[in-house]
Amino acid sequence: MTLPQDGPPDLGKLQSEMNAAVKARWKVILFEGIVLALLGLAAMIVPPLASLAVTIFLGWMFLIGGVAGLFVTYWSRQMPGFWWSLFSAALAVLAGGILLARPAQGILTLTIVVGAYFLAEGVVTIMYALEHRRELSERWSWLLISGVMDLLIAFVIVAGLPGSAEWAIGLLVGINLVLGGGSMVGMALAARKS
Repeated sequence: MTLPQDGPPDLGKLQSEMNAAVKARWKVILFEGIVLALLGLAAMIVPPLASLAVTIFLGWMFLIGGVAGLFVTYWSRQMPGFWWSLFSAALAVLAGGILLARPAQGILTLTIVVGAYFLAEGVVTIMYALEHRRELSERWSWLLISGVMDLLIAFVIVAGLPGSAEWAIGLLVGINLVLGGGSMVGMALAARKS
């Protein structure tokens, strides 16, 4: 067993090891990036199907997590907080069951939550930008633009309800997958050249 060193870690060595690992696996990273980008394009082309898939996936995650929570809670029933743990696990099972039994209503609920998130994120980002402006930071305008775009996305989603529920989740997931996959492709190609 080795003990940690007293000094700071060698960042140059750590970065060199990471670069070597990425270079050795650039083909796998490239493949994953291409798969993610293609899935993202598919989600953007057929957003209602992607929204349904996300809702069903979340339903299964809640259900499986809740059932596991029930078993663990029963197994450790002598632990403090038993009733709260039991209640939490039962809520997860209920949420998963509802999402799986009524995925269309789940899509609507998720869309409302996403719209509320973008609204809150927009306000917070604008406030953050204004704080940067007071400190004479040069980055404040980019933050302001990001906050305004978040508010615009929130407005489009919320104003379009319930119709926006058909496309909002799938489109946003698709955009995220395309950007994430594209960045992985770029990283893999850069690693191949180095």
